Amino acid sequence: MSERNTVLRSLHDVGLAAWFGGSLMGAVGLNGAARTEGGGERGTARIAASGWEKWSPVNAAAIGCHLIGTSGLLAVNAHRVALQQGVATSTLAKTVLTGAALAATAYSGVLGRKIRLASSDRPEDAQKAAGHPVDIATAQRHLACMQWLVPALTGGLVILNALHGEQQRPAQQVHGMWQRARSLGQYAPSLPTHVPVTPHWALTH
Repeated sequence: MSERNTVLRSLHDVGLAAWFGGSLMGAVGLNGAARTEGGGERGTARIAASGWEKWSPVNAAAIGCHLIGTSGLLAVNAHRVALQQGVATSTLAKTVLTGAALAATAYSGVLGRKIRLASSDRPEDAQKAAGHPVDIATAQRHLACMQWLVPALTGGLVILNALHGEQQRPAQQVHGMWQRARSLGQYAPSLPTHVPVTPHWALTH
């Protein structure tokens, strides 16, 4: 119970913090500033897309760190997932939220790239955009939904991470493992309460 996994925890927590914080700041600050300073639909799209594009490599690195930390912590805590009541459920919920956040982030990246190309003044970008035409207003509405969904999902991961921390308390581990053992004991085959004994006289005939 006292084993330390500082590097894995740091990768997990710092990566998640950057993923959540960056997506929330982008949805509130960057998109808000683009609407204020853009001076029109194309200008707003160009400013927002440029900012998200610059953040994208950092975000990808943060997600990679988080996934490495998550995988490592899952490996070292596999016994708790199997033996401690409640840990498997919270781990499954965290896995589902992580997958949804990854999908929303990837879809946001695809929409952002299309908007950047469609709103760009450069001829080479216009040529690329012509191959994948997109309605900027519709794409921006979809992107706005995705960019709010990502911090909501990653915020849920932060909450589940806090729950996992509580479940790692020694008293919680002992209680959870006891509850798990009790639940498994309900399915164990019952032993006979009376074992028949053959009379000694029957052995002689």
